[in-house]
Amino acid sequence: MPDRPQLILASASVVRRQLLAGAGVEFDVEPADIDERAAELRLRSASVAARAKSLAEAKAVQVSMRRSRSKVIGADQILELEGVVFSKAANSEEACQILRKLRGRTHRLHSGVALAEDGEVVWSLVQSASLTVRAFSEAWLEAYLAKAGSALTQSVGAYQLEGLGAQLFTHIEGDYFTVLGLPLLPLLDELRRQALIED
Repeated sequence: MPDRPQLILASASVVRRQLLAGAGVEFDVEPADIDERAAELRLRSASVAARAKSLAEAKAVQVSMRRSRSKVIGADQILELEGVVFSKAANSEEACQILRKLRGRTHRLHSGVALAEDGEVVWSLVQSASLTVRAFSEAWLEAYLAKAGSALTQSVGAYQLEGLGAQLFTHIEGDYFTVLGLPLLPLLDELRRQALIED
């Protein structure tokens, strides 16, 4: 349809791009530029799930304010372990510390997604998943750190479930796409409802 609004993904995440493209969605990419750590501090009184949703909304709104007549997808993911929020590791040493804290325990990933147009949120939601990490050995951890590459610093938790990180887990409860950082199925439903993709 020629009169459809342009669809934009306000994220630099390669995985989110791949998920949308793999689902056959046509979109442009224009990453949002917000200070996530500062935003999380402002939202610290909210639940962790609500923070993920709010950050997704903020990203979508920011890009939509400079891209009129477009629908903008924002997304954010937060890892929570017993009330403690984890940020992405800056390097392999931080990744090692995070993985040691997650070892043998169950953490939650909260993934928010939002659609905005002309600076207003038109739809948003958050989905959560629980992941149980096995009690891996120090030798295995050392080998993982050597092999994981960019996964150590590109995703919260220092793992990518779609790759070597799958070996970290004994049990997962929740949607696969939510774990990857984009609740894809409800997003696709909403894109169809708004006639942004074919129904």
